[in-house]
Amino acid sequence: MDYGSYITSAHFLESVTENWESEFFQMFGYVILTAFLFQKGSAESKSPDEPEAVDRDPRRSRQRRDVPWPVRRGGLALRLYEHSLSLAFLALFLASFALHAASGAREFSAEQLEHGEPGVTALAYLGTSRFWLESLQNWQSEFLAIAAMVFLSVYLRERGSPESKPVDAPHDQTGSG
Repeated sequence: MDYGSYITSAHFLESVTENWESEFFQMFGYVILTAFLFQKGSAESKSPDEPEAVDRDPRRSRQRRDVPWPVRRGGLALRLYEHSLSLAFLALFLASFALHAASGAREFSAEQLEHGEPGVTALAYLGTSRFWLESLQNWQSEFLAIAAMVFLSVYLRERGSPESKPVDAPHDQTGSG
C-alpha cells in the first residue's frame, strides 16, 4: 500500500481519531476538573483560600468596550461563552469519538469480511470490546499523565517552566505564583 492510500485508509483514520479522542477527552477533563477541584501544593491548582481573576463575574464588566461580544450581550451567549473552552473540547472529543467509531467499524468490517463474517455498523462497533479497549487504553494513559503532573508538581520543580512553582516555593504553596 502506498503512502497516499494508507493515509486515506480506515486503519489510519481509526488510529488517528482514537488518539485525538483521548487527547480531547483529557483536555476537557483537565479544564473542568481544574475549575472545581483543588490540590493543595500543586502548581496546577487554583488557591482554595483566595479568589482569582478567573473567578471574577463577567457581568460587572458588560459596559466596557474591550470585552468580548458575548460578555456585552449577556444571557445565553454569555452562559455559553463562560464555558466555551470546555464545550469546545467536549465537541472535539465527541467528533473524534464518532470518527473513531465510524473508521473503526470500516476497519473491523473489512477484517470480518476477510474471515467470512458480516461487517458491522458504527453503532454496532461501539458495542464491541475492541472499540472500548482502544478507547480506554488511551484514556487511562492521558489521565495518568495529568495526575502525575498534578501530584509531582507539589514536590518537584522545573526552573523556568510556567507549569512549575518557583524552585524556592514551599511544598504547600498552591499555584505557580
